[in-house]
Amino acid sequence: MPLALLALAVGAFGIGTTEFVIMGLLPEIAADYGVSIPAAGLLVTGYALGVVVGAPLLTVFGAKVSRKRMLMLLMGLFVLGNLLSALAPNLGVMLTGRVVASLAHGSFFGIGSVVAAELVAPEKKAGAIATMFTGLTVANIVGVPLGTFIGQALGWRTTFAIVAALGVVGLLGIAKLVPAMPRPEGARLRGELKAFRNPQVLLAMAMTVLGFGGVFAAITYIAPMMTHVAGYADGSVTWLLVLFGIGMFLGNLLGGRFADRALMPMLYVALGGLAVVLSLFTVTAHNKIFAAITILLVGALGFATVPPLQKRVLDQAHGAPTLASAVNIGAFNLGNALAAWLGGLVIAAGLGYTAPNWVGAALAAAALGLALWSAALERRAPASTDATDGSSASRAPGAPGVSASSAAEDTSGGARVPVRH
Repeated sequence: MPLALLALAVGAFGIGTTEFVIMGLLPEIAADYGVSIPAAGLLVTGYALGVVVGAPLLTVFGAKVSRKRMLMLLMGLFVLGNLLSALAPNLGVMLTGRVVASLAHGSFFGIGSVVAAELVAPEKKAGAIATMFTGLTVANIVGVPLGTFIGQALGWRTTFAIVAALGVVGLLGIAKLVPAMPRPEGARLRGELKAFRNPQVLLAMAMTVLGFGGVFAAITYIAPMMTHVAGYADGSVTWLLVLFGIGMFLGNLLGGRFADRALMPMLYVALGGLAVVLSLFTVTAHNKIFAAITILLVGALGFATVPPLQKRVLDQAHGAPTLASAVNIGAFNLGNALAAWLGGLVIAAGLGYTAPNWVGAALAAAALGLALWSAALERRAPASTDATDGSSASRAPGAPGVSASSAAEDTSGGARVPVRH
Protein backbone atom coordinates (compact mmCIF):
# COMPACT_ATOMS: atom_id res chain seq x y z
CA MET A 1 0.00 0.00 0.00
CA PRO A 2 1.31 3.52 -0.84
CA LEU A 3 2.60 5.69 2.01
CA ALA A 4 -0.02 8.28 1.08
CA LEU A 5 -2.59 6.02 2.70
CA LEU A 6 -0.73 6.45 5.99
CA ALA A 7 -1.25 10.20 5.81
CA LEU A 8 -4.95 9.69 5.18
CA ALA A 9 -5.12 7.24 8.10
CA VAL A 10 -3.51 9.80 10.44
CA GLY A 11 -6.14 12.34 9.47
CA ALA A 12 -8.83 9.71 10.02
CA PHE A 13 -7.36 8.94 13.46
CA GLY A 14 -7.67 12.57 14.51
CA ILE A 15 -11.22 12.86 13.19
CA GLY A 16 -12.28 9.62 14.87
CA THR A 17 -10.78 10.72 18.17
CA THR A 18 -12.54 14.08 18.25
CA GLU A 19 -15.86 12.53 17.22
CA PHE A 20 -16.02 9.93 20.00
CA VAL A 21 -13.86 11.31 22.84
CA ILE A 22 -16.53 13.89 23.66
CA MET A 23 -18.74 11.12 25.07
CA GLY A 24 -16.22 10.32 27.79
CA LEU A 25 -15.67 13.98 28.69
CA LEU A 26 -19.26 15.20 28.89
CA PRO A 27 -19.36 15.26 32.73
CA GLU A 28 -16.20 17.40 32.92
CA ILE A 29 -17.39 19.76 30.20
CA ALA A 30 -20.86 20.10 31.75
CA ALA A 31 -19.33 20.86 35.18
CA ASP A 32 -16.90 23.40 33.73
CA TYR A 33 -19.65 25.32 31.96
CA GLY A 34 -22.23 24.85 34.70
CA VAL A 35 -24.77 23.10 32.47
CA SER A 36 -26.60 19.77 32.61
CA ILE A 37 -25.36 16.58 30.96
CA PRO A 38 -28.22 16.67 28.39
CA ALA A 39 -27.27 20.26 27.51
CA ALA A 40 -23.65 19.24 27.04
CA GLY A 41 -24.95 16.36 24.91
CA LEU A 42 -25.76 18.93 22.24
CA LEU A 43 -22.04 18.81 21.44
CA VAL A 44 -22.58 15.23 20.21
CA THR A 45 -25.76 16.01 18.28
CA GLY A 46 -24.29 19.15 16.75
CA TYR A 47 -21.27 17.26 15.49
CA ALA A 48 -23.37 14.53 13.87
CA LEU A 49 -25.62 17.05 12.12
CA GLY A 50 -22.56 19.02 11.01
CA VAL A 51 -21.22 15.90 9.28
CA VAL A 52 -24.53 15.33 7.47
CA VAL A 53 -24.66 18.93 6.23
CA GLY A 54 -20.96 19.49 5.67
CA ALA A 55 -20.31 16.39 3.58
CA PRO A 56 -22.21 17.49 0.45
CA LEU A 57 -21.78 21.23 1.06
CA LEU A 58 -17.98 21.33 1.20
CA THR A 59 -17.66 18.73 -1.54
CA VAL A 60 -19.72 20.95 -3.85
CA PHE A 61 -17.74 24.07 -2.90
CA GLY A 62 -14.49 22.18 -3.50
CA ALA A 63 -15.53 20.82 -6.89
CA LYS A 64 -13.06 23.11 -8.67
CA VAL A 65 -10.16 22.36 -6.34
CA SER A 66 -7.72 19.48 -6.75
CA ARG A 67 -8.41 16.60 -4.40
CA LYS A 68 -5.07 16.90 -2.61
CA ARG A 69 -5.54 20.61 -1.97
CA MET A 70 -9.11 20.00 -0.80
CA LEU A 71 -7.92 17.38 1.69
CA MET A 72 -5.38 19.86 3.04
CA LEU A 73 -8.04 22.58 3.36
CA LEU A 74 -10.34 20.16 5.18
CA MET A 75 -7.62 19.24 7.67
CA GLY A 76 -6.99 22.95 8.24
CA LEU A 77 -10.70 23.40 9.00
CA PHE A 78 -10.52 20.44 11.38
CA VAL A 79 -7.57 21.99 13.23
CA LEU A 80 -9.38 25.33 13.50
CA GLY A 81 -12.51 23.71 14.92
CA ASN A 82 -10.62 21.79 17.59
CA LEU A 83 -8.57 24.82 18.62
CA LEU A 84 -11.82 26.77 18.96
CA SER A 85 -13.21 23.97 21.14
CA ALA A 86 -10.09 23.93 23.31
CA LEU A 87 -10.26 27.70 23.92
CA ALA A 88 -14.06 28.10 24.06
CA PRO A 89 -15.14 30.37 26.97
CA ASN A 90 -18.72 29.03 26.97
CA LEU A 91 -20.82 26.15 25.66
CA GLY A 92 -22.09 28.12 22.66
CA VAL A 93 -18.58 28.82 21.38
CA MET A 94 -17.57 25.22 21.95
CA LEU A 95 -20.61 24.01 20.01
CA THR A 96 -19.48 26.29 17.18
CA GLY A 97 -16.03 24.72 17.30
CA ARG A 98 -17.53 21.23 17.22
CA VAL A 99 -19.64 22.09 14.18
CA VAL A 100 -16.65 23.66 12.39
CA ALA A 101 -14.59 20.51 12.99
CA SER A 102 -17.49 18.27 11.90
CA LEU A 103 -17.86 20.06 8.58
CA ALA A 104 -14.54 18.57 7.51
CA HIS A 105 -15.48 15.03 8.57
CA GLY A 106 -17.75 13.88 5.75
CA SER A 107 -15.83 15.52 2.92
CA PHE A 108 -12.50 14.22 4.21
CA PHE A 109 -13.65 10.61 4.28
CA GLY A 110 -15.60 11.02 1.05
CA ILE A 111 -12.79 12.57 -0.95
CA GLY A 112 -10.22 10.46 0.88
CA SER A 113 -12.04 7.29 -0.20
CA VAL A 114 -11.82 8.37 -3.84
CA VAL A 115 -8.13 9.26 -3.50
CA ALA A 116 -7.33 6.00 -1.70
CA ALA A 117 -9.06 3.98 -4.42
CA GLU A 118 -7.12 5.78 -7.15
CA LEU A 119 -3.76 5.11 -5.51
CA VAL A 120 -3.94 1.36 -6.05
CA ALA A 121 -4.83 -1.23 -8.66
CA PRO A 122 -8.55 -1.90 -9.25
CA GLU A 123 -8.53 -5.21 -7.40
CA LYS A 124 -7.18 -3.51 -4.24
CA LYS A 125 -9.61 -0.59 -3.98
CA ALA A 126 -11.66 -1.80 -1.01
CA GLY A 127 -8.46 -2.70 0.84
CA ALA A 128 -7.10 0.81 0.27
CA ILE A 129 -10.32 2.37 1.58
CA ALA A 130 -10.14 0.06 4.60
CA THR A 131 -6.54 1.17 5.24
CA MET A 132 -7.66 4.79 5.45
CA PHE A 133 -10.57 3.86 7.76
CA THR A 134 -8.10 1.98 9.96
CA GLY A 135 -7.25 5.37 11.43
CA LEU A 136 -10.87 5.75 12.54
CA THR A 137 -10.99 2.30 14.12
CA VAL A 138 -7.63 2.71 15.90
CA ALA A 139 -8.95 6.00 17.28
CA ASN A 140 -11.55 4.00 19.20
CA ILE A 141 -8.90 1.65 20.59
CA VAL A 142 -6.21 4.19 21.48
CA GLY A 143 -7.30 7.77 20.83
CA VAL A 144 -10.62 7.79 22.68
CA PRO A 145 -9.56 6.09 25.95
CA LEU A 146 -6.25 7.99 26.00
CA GLY A 147 -8.00 11.27 25.24
CA THR A 148 -10.53 10.57 27.98
CA PHE A 149 -7.76 9.79 30.46
CA ILE A 150 -5.84 12.96 29.57
CA GLY A 151 -9.00 15.04 29.72
CA GLN A 152 -9.88 13.74 33.17
CA ALA A 153 -6.30 14.14 34.48
CA LEU A 154 -5.19 17.40 32.84
CA GLY A 155 -8.46 18.99 31.76
CA TRP A 156 -10.65 18.39 28.73
CA ARG A 157 -9.19 21.42 26.93
CA THR A 158 -5.84 19.62 26.78
CA THR A 159 -7.44 16.75 24.91
CA PHE A 160 -8.82 19.00 22.18
CA ALA A 161 -5.52 20.84 21.88
CA ILE A 162 -3.75 17.51 21.32
CA VAL A 163 -6.36 16.51 18.73
CA ALA A 164 -5.70 19.81 16.92
CA ALA A 165 -1.99 18.94 16.88
CA LEU A 166 -2.86 15.54 15.36
CA GLY A 167 -4.70 17.43 12.65
CA VAL A 168 -1.55 19.42 11.89
CA VAL A 169 0.42 16.16 11.56
CA GLY A 170 -2.23 14.80 9.19
CA LEU A 171 -2.14 17.99 7.12
CA LEU A 172 1.64 17.89 6.78
CA GLY A 173 1.50 14.19 5.88
CA ILE A 174 -1.02 14.83 3.12
CA ALA A 175 1.08 17.71 1.79
CA LYS A 176 4.20 15.53 1.72
CA LEU A 177 2.93 12.07 0.76
CA VAL A 178 -0.28 12.37 -1.27
CA PRO A 179 0.57 12.85 -4.95
CA ALA A 180 -0.87 15.74 -6.93
CA MET A 181 -4.23 14.55 -8.20
CA PRO A 182 -5.93 17.24 -10.28
CA ARG A 183 -9.66 17.35 -10.63
CA PRO A 184 -10.74 14.93 -13.39
CA GLU A 185 -11.17 16.52 -16.80
CA GLY A 186 -14.73 17.54 -17.49
CA ALA A 187 -15.89 17.00 -13.89
CA ARG A 188 -18.90 19.20 -13.17
CA LEU A 189 -21.42 19.50 -10.37
CA ARG A 190 -24.19 18.49 -12.76
CA GLY A 191 -22.31 15.29 -13.55
CA GLU A 192 -21.79 14.58 -9.86
CA LEU A 193 -25.51 15.07 -9.19
CA LYS A 194 -26.41 12.65 -11.98
CA ALA A 195 -25.00 9.83 -9.87
CA PHE A 196 -28.01 10.21 -7.57
CA ARG A 197 -30.31 9.28 -10.45
CA ASN A 198 -28.88 5.79 -10.27
CA PRO A 199 -31.13 3.68 -7.99
CA GLN A 200 -28.13 1.56 -7.04
CA VAL A 201 -26.37 4.59 -5.52
CA LEU A 202 -29.46 5.43 -3.46
CA LEU A 203 -29.87 1.82 -2.38
CA ALA A 204 -26.23 1.67 -1.25
CA MET A 205 -26.73 4.83 0.81
CA ALA A 206 -29.91 3.43 2.34
CA MET A 207 -27.95 0.30 3.29
CA THR A 208 -25.41 2.59 4.95
CA VAL A 209 -28.06 4.40 7.00
CA LEU A 210 -29.77 1.20 8.14
CA GLY A 211 -26.77 -1.09 8.48
CA PHE A 212 -24.49 1.12 10.55
CA GLY A 213 -27.53 2.57 12.29
CA GLY A 214 -28.10 -0.91 13.66
CA VAL A 215 -24.72 -0.72 15.38
CA PHE A 216 -25.38 2.64 17.01
CA ALA A 217 -28.84 1.69 18.23
CA ALA A 218 -27.09 -0.63 20.68
CA ILE A 219 -23.77 1.13 21.27
CA THR A 220 -25.31 4.53 22.09
CA TYR A 221 -26.87 3.00 25.20
CA ILE A 222 -24.04 0.63 26.03
CA ALA A 223 -23.25 2.35 29.36
CA PRO A 224 -26.66 1.90 31.05
CA MET A 225 -27.05 -1.53 29.45
CA MET A 226 -23.74 -2.79 30.84
CA THR A 227 -24.06 -1.20 34.29
CA HIS A 228 -27.76 -1.85 34.95
CA VAL A 229 -28.21 -5.17 33.10
CA ALA A 230 -24.83 -6.91 32.84
CA GLY A 231 -23.66 -5.67 36.26
CA TYR A 232 -20.41 -3.97 35.23
CA ALA A 233 -19.00 -1.12 37.30
CA ASP A 234 -19.12 2.36 35.78
CA GLY A 235 -15.36 2.38 35.27
CA SER A 236 -15.52 -0.74 33.09
CA VAL A 237 -17.49 0.98 30.33
CA THR A 238 -14.35 2.63 28.90
CA TRP A 239 -12.65 -0.74 28.43
CA LEU A 240 -15.78 -2.27 26.95
CA LEU A 241 -15.70 0.53 24.37
CA VAL A 242 -12.05 -0.32 23.70
CA LEU A 243 -13.20 -3.88 23.05
CA PHE A 244 -15.79 -2.49 20.65
CA GLY A 245 -13.01 -0.53 18.95
CA ILE A 246 -10.90 -3.68 18.56
CA GLY A 247 -13.89 -5.32 16.88
CA MET A 248 -14.19 -2.33 14.56
CA PHE A 249 -10.50 -2.61 13.66
CA LEU A 250 -10.74 -6.31 12.84
CA GLY A 251 -14.02 -5.94 10.96
CA ASN A 252 -12.64 -3.08 8.88
CA LEU A 253 -9.63 -5.13 7.76
CA LEU A 254 -11.73 -8.21 6.97
CA GLY A 255 -14.38 -6.15 5.20
CA GLY A 256 -11.77 -4.48 3.00
CA ARG A 257 -10.03 -7.74 2.15
CA PHE A 258 -13.10 -9.78 1.25
CA ALA A 259 -14.99 -6.93 -0.43
CA ASP A 260 -12.26 -6.86 -3.10
CA ARG A 261 -12.99 -10.54 -3.77
CA ALA A 262 -16.79 -10.70 -3.45
CA LEU A 263 -18.40 -7.40 -2.45
CA MET A 264 -22.09 -8.31 -2.26
CA PRO A 265 -21.57 -11.69 -0.54
CA MET A 266 -19.43 -9.84 2.03
CA LEU A 267 -22.35 -7.49 2.68
CA TYR A 268 -24.79 -10.39 3.02
CA VAL A 269 -22.60 -12.08 5.63
CA ALA A 270 -21.86 -8.91 7.59
CA LEU A 271 -25.42 -7.54 7.65
CA GLY A 272 -27.01 -10.93 8.29
CA GLY A 273 -24.53 -11.70 11.06
CA LEU A 274 -25.07 -8.26 12.58
CA ALA A 275 -28.86 -8.76 12.69
CA VAL A 276 -28.42 -12.13 14.42
CA VAL A 277 -25.83 -10.91 16.95
CA LEU A 278 -27.88 -7.84 17.88
CA SER A 279 -30.91 -10.07 18.44
CA LEU A 280 -28.85 -12.30 20.72
CA PHE A 281 -27.54 -9.24 22.58
CA THR A 282 -30.88 -8.91 24.36
CA VAL A 283 -30.01 -12.24 26.04
CA THR A 284 -26.20 -12.04 26.31
CA ALA A 285 -26.42 -8.58 27.91
CA HIS A 286 -27.38 -10.33 31.17
CA ASN A 287 -23.98 -12.04 31.45
CA LYS A 288 -20.69 -10.15 31.76
CA ILE A 289 -18.57 -12.51 29.65
CA PHE A 290 -21.14 -13.08 26.92
CA ALA A 291 -21.91 -9.36 26.83
CA ALA A 292 -18.23 -8.51 26.27
CA ILE A 293 -17.97 -11.08 23.46
CA THR A 294 -21.11 -9.69 21.85
CA ILE A 295 -19.78 -6.13 21.97
CA LEU A 296 -16.65 -7.30 20.13
CA LEU A 297 -18.80 -9.03 17.48
CA VAL A 298 -21.07 -6.01 17.02
CA GLY A 299 -18.03 -3.84 16.34
CA ALA A 300 -16.51 -6.38 13.94
CA LEU A 301 -19.66 -7.11 11.94
CA GLY A 302 -20.77 -3.48 11.94
CA PHE A 303 -17.51 -2.09 10.59
CA ALA A 304 -17.07 -4.98 8.16
CA THR A 305 -19.84 -3.26 6.18
CA VAL A 306 -17.98 0.07 5.85
CA PRO A 307 -15.38 -0.67 3.11
CA PRO A 308 -17.84 -2.63 0.92
CA LEU A 309 -20.58 -0.02 1.28
CA GLN A 310 -18.19 2.83 0.48
CA LYS A 311 -16.78 0.91 -2.50
CA ARG A 312 -20.31 0.03 -3.63
CA VAL A 313 -21.13 3.74 -3.85
CA LEU A 314 -17.89 4.46 -5.75
CA ASP A 315 -18.61 1.61 -8.18
CA GLN A 316 -22.20 2.64 -8.87
CA ALA A 317 -21.39 6.37 -9.14
CA HIS A 318 -18.68 5.66 -11.73
CA GLY A 319 -17.53 8.76 -13.54
CA ALA A 320 -18.76 11.08 -10.75
CA PRO A 321 -17.87 9.48 -7.42
CA THR A 322 -16.71 12.38 -5.25
CA LEU A 323 -20.03 13.90 -4.13
CA ALA A 324 -21.71 10.50 -3.78
CA SER A 325 -18.80 9.23 -1.67
CA ALA A 326 -19.01 12.25 0.66
CA VAL A 327 -22.79 12.02 0.97
CA ASN A 328 -22.44 8.35 1.92
CA ILE A 329 -20.22 9.37 4.84
CA GLY A 330 -23.02 11.69 5.91
CA ALA A 331 -25.35 8.71 5.61
CA PHE A 332 -23.35 6.87 8.28
CA ASN A 333 -23.92 9.75 10.69
CA LEU A 334 -27.56 10.06 9.69
CA GLY A 335 -27.96 6.39 10.58
CA ASN A 336 -26.23 7.03 13.92
CA ALA A 337 -28.62 9.86 14.78
CA LEU A 338 -31.72 7.94 13.63
CA ALA A 339 -30.78 4.78 15.52
CA ALA A 340 -29.92 6.68 18.72
CA TRP A 341 -33.32 8.40 18.56
CA LEU A 342 -35.21 5.15 17.97
CA GLY A 343 -33.26 3.43 20.75
CA GLY A 344 -34.18 6.25 23.12
CA LEU A 345 -37.84 5.90 22.18
CA VAL A 346 -38.03 2.22 23.12
CA ILE A 347 -36.25 2.85 26.43
CA ALA A 348 -38.61 5.75 27.19
CA ALA A 349 -41.53 3.43 26.41
CA GLY A 350 -40.45 1.28 29.34
CA LEU A 351 -39.10 -1.67 27.32
CA GLY A 352 -35.77 -1.72 29.15
CA TYR A 353 -32.15 -0.98 28.37
CA THR A 354 -31.80 -4.02 26.10
CA ALA A 355 -34.67 -2.94 23.84
CA PRO A 356 -32.41 -0.86 21.52
CA ASN A 357 -30.78 -4.15 20.49
CA TRP A 358 -34.04 -5.22 18.86
CA VAL A 359 -34.14 -1.87 17.06
CA GLY A 360 -30.60 -2.46 15.82
CA ALA A 361 -31.41 -5.99 14.69
CA ALA A 362 -34.42 -4.75 12.72
CA LEU A 363 -32.35 -2.02 11.05
CA ALA A 364 -29.60 -4.48 10.09
CA ALA A 365 -32.17 -6.95 8.73
CA ALA A 366 -33.73 -4.16 6.67
CA ALA A 367 -30.28 -3.29 5.27
CA LEU A 368 -29.78 -6.94 4.32
CA GLY A 369 -33.12 -6.89 2.50
CA LEU A 370 -32.00 -3.82 0.54
CA ALA A 371 -28.72 -5.54 -0.35
CA LEU A 372 -30.58 -8.54 -1.75
CA TRP A 373 -32.94 -6.25 -3.66
CA SER A 374 -30.01 -4.25 -5.05
CA ALA A 375 -28.32 -7.42 -6.30
CA ALA A 376 -31.57 -8.62 -7.90
CA LEU A 377 -32.00 -5.31 -9.73
CA GLU A 378 -28.40 -5.45 -10.90
CA ARG A 379 -28.86 -8.92 -12.34
CA ARG A 380 -31.88 -7.76 -14.33
CA ALA A 381 -30.32 -4.49 -15.55
CA PRO A 382 -28.79 -4.36 -19.08
CA ALA A 383 -25.05 -4.78 -18.67
CA SER A 384 -24.27 -2.15 -21.30
CA THR A 385 -26.08 0.74 -19.63
CA ASP A 386 -24.08 3.33 -17.77
CA ALA A 387 -26.49 4.56 -15.14
CA THR A 388 -24.49 7.68 -14.46
CA ASP A 389 -24.53 9.39 -17.82
CA GLY A 390 -26.70 7.14 -19.96
CA SER A 391 -23.89 6.20 -22.29
CA SER A 392 -23.06 2.72 -23.44
CA ALA A 393 -20.27 1.02 -21.57
CA SER A 394 -19.69 -1.28 -24.51
CA ARG A 395 -18.36 1.38 -26.87
CA ALA A 396 -15.08 0.42 -28.42
CA PRO A 397 -12.00 2.59 -28.24
CA GLY A 398 -12.10 5.15 -31.00
CA ALA A 399 -15.90 5.32 -31.08
CA PRO A 400 -17.40 8.83 -31.23
CA GLY A 401 -17.11 10.58 -27.90
CA VAL A 402 -14.75 7.96 -26.44
CA SER A 403 -11.00 8.33 -26.52
CA ALA A 404 -8.65 5.41 -26.37
CA SER A 405 -7.39 6.63 -23.00
CA SER A 406 -10.85 6.95 -21.51
CA ALA A 407 -11.66 3.45 -22.70
CA ALA A 408 -8.82 2.24 -20.51
CA GLU A 409 -10.40 3.71 -17.40
CA ASP A 410 -11.51 1.45 -14.60
CA THR A 411 -15.25 1.10 -15.06
CA SER A 412 -15.85 0.44 -11.40
CA GLY A 413 -14.44 3.75 -10.21
CA GLY A 414 -14.65 6.04 -13.21
CA ALA A 415 -11.20 7.61 -12.95
CA ARG A 416 -7.93 6.17 -14.19
CA VAL A 417 -6.21 4.16 -11.50
CA PRO A 418 -2.44 4.66 -11.39
CA VAL A 419 -0.81 1.45 -10.25
CA ARG A 420 2.08 2.01 -7.84
CA HIS A 421 5.00 -0.39 -8.08
